[in-house]
Amino acid sequence: MSQTDNYIFELSDEVTRQPVSYKNRFGIKVAADLYLPKEFDESKKHAAIIVGAPYGGVKEQGPGIYAQNMAKRGFVALTFDPSYNGYSGGEPRHLSSPDLFVEDFSAAVDYVGTRPFVNRHQIGVIGICGSGGFGISAAQVDRRIKALATISMYDISRYHRDGFNDILTEEDRNNMLDAIAEQRYEDFEVNKPVLTPRGAPFVFDDNTDPIGREFGEFYSTLRGYHPNSITQFTVSSSMSFMNFPLLTHIKSISPRPILFIIGEHAHSRYFSEDAYELAAEPKELYVVPNAGHVDLYDKTDLIPFDKLEAFFSENLK
Repeated sequence: MSQTDNYIFELSDEVTRQPVSYKNRFGIKVAADLYLPKEFDESKKHAAIIVGAPYGGVKEQGPGIYAQNMAKRGFVALTFDPSYNGYSGGEPRHLSSPDLFVEDFSAAVDYVGTRPFVNRHQIGVIGICGSGGFGISAAQVDRRIKALATISMYDISRYHRDGFNDILTEEDRNNMLDAIAEQRYEDFEVNKPVLTPRGAPFVFDDNTDPIGREFGEFYSTLRGYHPNSITQFTVSSSMSFMNFPLLTHIKSISPRPILFIIGEHAHSRYFSEDAYELAAEPKELYVVPNAGHVDLYDKTDLIPFDKLEAFFSENLK
């Protein structure tokens, strides 16, 4: 399978898409797509947008839709596969790590900021789902990121440590950690880490957990399916997320602006609402009417691209 296969959307005749790659500071080769407006003047300096994938997603899905639409609006746009996932390098496959996934954003800044047609003082980030938290964490320490928008944000560290809707007790957490520790012995002996169950079920119906069904309706159907997006990670990855909160220094992003975009009916909206309360000004919480969490991955009639264009045009000057 080549890197040109399995995009879930048609390439617009208003943009060009170029596969590129570069290394992050861990030496992992990151696979990315660079989107440019069709009528693009490389002799001038342009603002750039970096788009991060949902936790478990890849660049051929929703991130490509966002990058393409921002390129149509005149921005240089880059989206990438997270390290150890998709077409990016790294072994073992499907490992996840807060440090690695945050570093992937800074590595993307390294790449776009060294393009001769990009103004390195005009670089912004769009983080979808889990990448919302990773993008925030990157911006806390990487001041080259001048403006940040999150879409249907998940705080993956909080999710692993506290469970959805913060239902895990200390006893629950300790039991999980004990089970992961035992799994590490098995992984070590066979030299192959076990993966979590698929987060987006292939088989679902009205009796399926609503959140699982929502993810299944995207990742497990023609709407969003990609063979690299298996919605599974190594079991032992959870330990790192429990130990390293992502949003501890969110206030330090100020005075750079943050735009939190959530669906009115999103099961995840509390992550963005709580992060909004923690963040310092300037900040904005924008609610998309009649939208859920996954709706904002790919439904271009609901995704507020005009809002994103106005936000970045104003703040990447």
